[in-house]
Amino acid sequence: MNRPTPLIVLVAAFALFAGTAVCAQNLDAQRPQIRAALDAAGRGQFNAAQSAGIANHPLYGWVEFSQLSRNMDGVSNAQAQAFLQRYQGQAVAEQFRNLWLAALSRRQDWRTFREHWQPVKNTALQCAELNARQATGRIDAQWTADAQAIWRGGAKSLPDGCDTVFALLASRGGLGPELRWERIDAAAAEQQTAVMRAAARGLPASEAALANDYAAFIDGVHTRALTWPRTERSRRMAAIGLARLGSKNPGAAEVQLPQYAQALGMNDAERGQVLYQIALWTVASYEPDSARRLNGVPDSAYDERLHEWRVREAMARGDWRAALAAVRKMPRAQREDSRWRYFEGRLAEKTGDAAEARRLFGEAARSATFHGFLAADRLNLPYALCPLKPDDSAEAKNAIARDAAIVRAMELWKLERPGWATAEWNSALARFDASQRRIAVEVARDNGWFDRAVFSLGKTADELRLYELRFPLHHDTAIRREAAKHAIDPAWVAAEIRAESVFNPRARSGANALGLMQVLPTTGAATAKRLGVPWGGAASLYDSDTNILLGTAYLRQMEDKYGVPYVAIAAYNAGPTPTARWQSQRPNYDADFWIETISYKETREYVARVLAFSVIYDWRLNGDALPVTDRMHGRIQAKRKPFACPAAAPAAAS
Repeated sequence: MNRPTPLIVLVAAFALFAGTAVCAQNLDAQRPQIRAALDAAGRGQFNAAQSAGIANHPLYGWVEFSQLSRNMDGVSNAQAQAFLQRYQGQAVAEQFRNLWLAALSRRQDWRTFREHWQPVKNTALQCAELNARQATGRIDAQWTADAQAIWRGGAKSLPDGCDTVFALLASRGGLGPELRWERIDAAAAEQQTAVMRAAARGLPASEAALANDYAAFIDGVHTRALTWPRTERSRRMAAIGLARLGSKNPGAAEVQLPQYAQALGMNDAERGQVLYQIALWTVASYEPDSARRLNGVPDSAYDERLHEWRVREAMARGDWRAALAAVRKMPRAQREDSRWRYFEGRLAEKTGDAAEARRLFGEAARSATFHGFLAADRLNLPYALCPLKPDDSAEAKNAIARDAAIVRAMELWKLERPGWATAEWNSALARFDASQRRIAVEVARDNGWFDRAVFSLGKTADELRLYELRFPLHHDTAIRREAAKHAIDPAWVAAEIRAESVFNPRARSGANALGLMQVLPTTGAATAKRLGVPWGGAASLYDSDTNILLGTAYLRQMEDKYGVPYVAIAAYNAGPTPTARWQSQRPNYDADFWIETISYKETREYVARVLAFSVIYDWRLNGDALPVTDRMHGRIQAKRKPFACPAAAPAAAS
């Protein structure tokens, strides 16, 4: 039986090979061995014999990390310091440092902790560092200021390790009533009533009682609030509690608001905060009182979200004039977005102003978005698309591909260690300029890590135009084959993959949807049975060809069930029950209005996103596109449209 190798032996093995360079062509050959080493280290079973041939591998630090991190409390200071020295500046060292600092805190080895401390965005470690300063006699004005900054830093509950810091801060007079109320106010705004109660414990008795009653009111409205002191804070707490009630029971909040407003002297802004929530949670379900409650919200309380809901509510009733008036009440920047430019045009059209509608469609059509594409269809214009194709030199790309952190990131990705891969990726990108970041995304794409474009680009208008990077295309042969087999648009299949997994075959959702098209195992099994194809179990959904075969067949099934793709897309995201409700609420609605009045924000945006992505994937697959208006209705034989770049680059789909 192999016994775990002492870390000093592993260190010595590394030293023997540290000066030897690893050729890039050897990485593929070494991958099985490094995978086995990582797995063994994760079990604490890595030994000296296994280090032969990989001690100079770029991922050897992660092998050591995996073994060491299994029992950080057993790692000696000498081992830890040697590890940090070997991998100084690398992501693996920073991950190790945080684990080791936590272990030093548990040991209360404060001197060593301070010697190796580096600032981090980790509240537990920040409090440990304050404990270290206290234990080593470094309490001063800066200590007080730093402790107070953590106290003020958020409304959520803080780690247990901060308790000793705040106890000491309070004993030194640094946590007086003013600071306690500051945290109570912040916690109230986030409805964190347990934090409110914890912060109130050091207040004088009468103030603590009031703070606790504020917390109780936010948890459940009570009549004791009618006798609260008529202060700005009492009014704010009442508004928070009533607004919370409004989000759960709009009718009850509407009935109770007047008595509290009168008793406490609530102003228009405070009343507006409550009326906002009452209206929002009424209209979100299109309840009968929606219009009345929306009209009851003061103009000063409206934000972009409520402006949008006022438009949707009128659309849902088919009141086109009210919807048009609601669009025109939007702030200018919101109204000029392609979505609302398009709908202002549609509503102008509905109310008889064809000339104004054409003008608005023309403005919206300059945008490479779902609503921009719809606007272009209304005017029979080409779709606006201005792809940016940088001409980077081979030398520049090779330099990024050889960057040590990028090499490690790509290898970790191929070894299915996405968390570590992302740590290496972020470490590299922190050093890169915009051009290097873009090239790094190209390298990631070439290695099959497609979602880096989604998470790392889009910071500038030019980056949004990098369509070939932001909309990767892989498995196109399987996509075309299965789409043809089921008579659906292959660009739709590609768009679903982009929306669901960004072409990550190992993707898994919290609901256990798996693979490229995020197919549930139950759906996969049922679809395989219906098709008469072998079912290899849930794990088979990680096979790209199997996932595309079953996912595409399921899309066809959904289209057959719901009649048109845009409803099928909604059901793919939200499920059958809400989709049936939306169909029954607004039967025979125009597709664009039906999509916009979907009550779930996630699904509403998902449908628009998939349809926009379909247009862009049509461009990628074919160079032209099926009109989105036809695509929504499943008319895949319609006359296709070209793309053209307007004089100024348009806004882009994200």
